[in-house]
Amino acid sequence: MNRDDFYLLKQDVIYLDNGATTLKPKVLSEATSKYYNEYSANAHRGDYDMSLKVDMEYEATRKLVKNLINADKEEEIVFTNNTTDSLNKIVFGYYKNQLQKDDEVIITLTEHASNILPWFELQDLIGIKVKYIPLTEDYKVTLNNLKKVITDKTKVVSIALVTNVIGDIRPIKEIGKFLKEKNIDLVVDGAQAIPHMKIDVQDLNIDFLAFSAHKMYGPTGVGILYGTSEKLNMTKPIIFGGGMNATFQSDGFRIYNDIPSILEAGTPNIAGVLGFKAVLEYLNTIGIDNIQKYESDLKDYALKRLKELDNIIIYNENSEGPIITFNYKDIFAQDLAIYLNKYHICVRAGNHCAKIVKEAINIKNTVRISLSFYNTKEEIDKLVEVLSNNKIKEEII
Repeated sequence: MNRDDFYLLKQDVIYLDNGATTLKPKVLSEATSKYYNEYSANAHRGDYDMSLKVDMEYEATRKLVKNLINADKEEEIVFTNNTTDSLNKIVFGYYKNQLQKDDEVIITLTEHASNILPWFELQDLIGIKVKYIPLTEDYKVTLNNLKKVITDKTKVVSIALVTNVIGDIRPIKEIGKFLKEKNIDLVVDGAQAIPHMKIDVQDLNIDFLAFSAHKMYGPTGVGILYGTSEKLNMTKPIIFGGGMNATFQSDGFRIYNDIPSILEAGTPNIAGVLGFKAVLEYLNTIGIDNIQKYESDLKDYALKRLKELDNIIIYNENSEGPIITFNYKDIFAQDLAIYLNKYHICVRAGNHCAKIVKEAINIKNTVRISLSFYNTKEEIDKLVEVLSNNKIKEEII
């Protein structure tokens, strides 16, 4: 699908590392260049035509994001640097001031570092307790297993909608409904979900959502923090400076802006945000439902082909997301990735920033292929052909 829209695909490369970052369509560089070359002013700081144009385009991006996730209000969309930045703002800007000693935050062993380490820090800082949802034999989350660890002390459940190693899609809708009835907050890491499926934050009862533009064909250095207006109005900034204040005086008196500006201190990645606008418009022309259907069919095909190989161990055959995690028997994961690179096949190897997944699957390093709508069955066939090489171990040695 739409392969001609991506300059990099004109090279001799098979790119299967979309979970780390996606390739970028032409519209991104075109929009970024247009900003730098035609109206390169700051945002929300000028009273002249170029600056006002930047303001208009910048806020138009916010509206597109609001529509993308069906937020209630545009001010519920905060621009950040990435998912990690968003989650840190959530944890240290909101929950640091809301949680108390012995309050419980529930996560899983299969979360990304960005949704684990901030909670660990808060555990050391104020004495909260981090607990884990038991996983099924397929390393999945179920509502019933979540209920097993919920107590009167549970205040937050913070989980990815789609995990970056297992690739399972969590039942967020039923979890969100249950947590709302219990008055427990739901924080969602949407980094691996947003590029592949529709997310409706109101329907799913999500209190906070974090994701990155670069994982959905947009620029690096642009993240999104969604929060309900109630929650965001109680979120304290953790970065202070220009753009987030209305006034201040030498005696320390100061008045800060309302959301979202209060959480967007300093000059942002303007070119990135305006480029992201072009990407969101581009994705709207393709349709997220079409993307999800194509990627699901492609994953089924990839699984079928990989299972033809006797030496391949697949760890997440029953997951729903466009991620396949595997190893080749008796070959170290990163050695296999280096071998595949000889054939211009790009995959991810290692622990994938999810260093406690090994406690669930009992293996530390794996190879991951993560699919996008521009990948093809022909690319999968080439991957299988290269993995079928009878001399693979000799070539690696």
